[in-house]
Amino acid sequence: MDIPRLLRGARAWRRVLPASGRRRALGLPGRHRSLTRRSWRRALRALRPSYPRPGRRGWRRWVPSLRQALLACAWAVLALAAATVTAYERTGIPADLNAFATQQDNVYYWADGTEMARVGPVDRQEMPLERIPADVQWAVLSAENASFYTDHGVSPSGILRAVKAMATGGDTQGGSTITQQYAKNVYLNQRQTLSRKITEMVISIKLDGRLSKRQILAGYLNTSWFGRGAYGVQRAAKAYYGKDVSQLDAGEAAFLATVLKGAGLYDPALGAANHKRAVDRWNWVLDRMVETGRLTAAERATYTTFPEPLPPPRPKGLSGQTGYLVDTARTYTAAHSGLSDAQLDLGGYQIYTTFEKPRVDALAAAVREQRKSLRPESREADGNVRTGAASVAADGRILALYGGPDYVTQGFDDANISIVPAGTLYGPFVYAAGLRDGLLLERGAPRTPLTPARTYDGDNKAPVRTPEGPYWDRNGKIVKTVNGGNRSYGRISISRAVAQSVNAPVVQLGMDVGLNRVRQASIDAGLLPGSFGEQVPAFFLGTATPSPIRMASAYGTFLASGTHTEPYSVVRITHHGSAAPVHRPAPTHPFSPAVAHEVEAAVHGGSGEGTGAQGTAGAGTPGGATTGAERAGRAPSMARTGTSTDGRAGWCIGDDGKAVTAVAAFRIDPRTQQLQSLEGLAGHSGMTAARTFPSAVLAGYTQEMTN
Repeated sequence: MDIPRLLRGARAWRRVLPASGRRRALGLPGRHRSLTRRSWRRALRALRPSYPRPGRRGWRRWVPSLRQALLACAWAVLALAAATVTAYERTGIPADLNAFATQQDNVYYWADGTEMARVGPVDRQEMPLERIPADVQWAVLSAENASFYTDHGVSPSGILRAVKAMATGGDTQGGSTITQQYAKNVYLNQRQTLSRKITEMVISIKLDGRLSKRQILAGYLNTSWFGRGAYGVQRAAKAYYGKDVSQLDAGEAAFLATVLKGAGLYDPALGAANHKRAVDRWNWVLDRMVETGRLTAAERATYTTFPEPLPPPRPKGLSGQTGYLVDTARTYTAAHSGLSDAQLDLGGYQIYTTFEKPRVDALAAAVREQRKSLRPESREADGNVRTGAASVAADGRILALYGGPDYVTQGFDDANISIVPAGTLYGPFVYAAGLRDGLLLERGAPRTPLTPARTYDGDNKAPVRTPEGPYWDRNGKIVKTVNGGNRSYGRISISRAVAQSVNAPVVQLGMDVGLNRVRQASIDAGLLPGSFGEQVPAFFLGTATPSPIRMASAYGTFLASGTHTEPYSVVRITHHGSAAPVHRPAPTHPFSPAVAHEVEAAVHGGSGEGTGAQGTAGAGTPGGATTGAERAGRAPSMARTGTSTDGRAGWCIGDDGKAVTAVAAFRIDPRTQQLQSLEGLAGHSGMTAARTFPSAVLAGYTQEMTN
């Protein structure tokens, strides 16, 4: 301690407050002497902290003394204590519950603003703790808060994590007790911010003093979100196992404790990755119950088979195509709005979609009409026939889709399915890559620009070549390409080859461009990276498996003069009159208008070769390219049909100048879930039906829209 400095300070104060002042301060008589400005400055200077420390040089001046460090810690503790007391006194338990008390439907609207569907209300039912089995209670406690009955409502480790997250610029997360989670569920929001975390902890401490542990646990189990729209353990038991909660065993209880961590990650119905995560955590929860003494090792040994939950129930009022539309819009909302599944399940949102009712009705009517030609009871080839279709605007709006005959009877959406090979519809993407990136004809040489008039060998079984020579397969044989119908075309321009789906030139073009460049061009156009198969020469014949929505969107890139916008289905969301944020994809420009024009000319059957394509090219833009707006208003075009090389997929795609519509026809074996051949479909010979059925659907859709 700096004793001399303290003495100097005392002497200075003696000068500021002389004997008369000191005596007056003590209540004694004495002569008053006024304080001078100079004496005040001298006193304050004496009390000024000696920091940087005098008498030291360099960095040592900035190292605080032990006394200074202790004083700083003491002030910090006092400040924290004061802040804690203030927060505790000012934070009360809210009189009303949060949104649970005012649950509403989510309302979905058509593109014209008229109501499309209402989904809700929240599925929740109160259940007394006495009717909730001990296995269910302890499965949740073992997984979430094993010390629940001994803690005071908060977790010190959770507090430390919150402080650390704040110090590093992150959000607070994890480590909450059951009491904290209950406070968050019924009184607060789900945002993970430090201020909300502090409020949560204060309310939790007060709740712990006001309610019994059993009351808190009952409230938590009856208000927690378990996924599938279910709030509370009773509705969760119904949603996942079709049982009353009192009928659940320890294995099923462990699963409900699993989905508490996040149904979006642990509901097995949402995919193979979810299923694996669910099984792993289910095993962990059972092991935790053994660790906490709530399940014996012998009892644990009886639970070796994962209790598979029931498929998700289908909401009422979503029959026909409506359910597929709502699912698509909800999926987009969850991915692009920042709203969690739990928030959406609470309801009260107005979701305005891009779907146009006349188009949806017309597409459904066209599919129904063509399905009348099927005779599954007398023709085996007509069994298990599925149809997926989508109409996507050039600016990315999904205007219509056909997901199946009825959402209630067939929940999986065939407009979003990604198992159907693109087949010969993939050729335009190879062509676009060549026009954009050029050809590598000799290793190490500059790339050669591709023109529509460049000719290729169109003969059947033409050998595939690389810049170094023939392409050899693993068996030591030169790979050759088989044309449809084993037909030979001789030398043929690449634009005609793409227009007529001649396999050999398309494959060779892909080899000249490069596998990676063709794949990237396809992604730039709008296909998803996960839809591609093995990168071998057959890749150029359409082994990729885009959904009808993705296929229509990717072709729409060429309709939009080379501009791509990711497909989207929601334009606006409101909640209690306020706008909720929703992301709308920004356009990209992967292809020039000239490249897009040449590809579209080939798609519509024109020769290209720099001359335009059967009226689709105009003179209004450089290079003969026309914009989508200039092409709008022309007669709808049944532009292109396509089949896969194995005969298990048929496609038709076309546009009306505003939107591109893609229709896929396929068959799935219900036992193996594998694609089946379309040969003989609707009584047609060979593969004719693979082209006829989807093109008839598209023609019917066009007719419906014209009428």
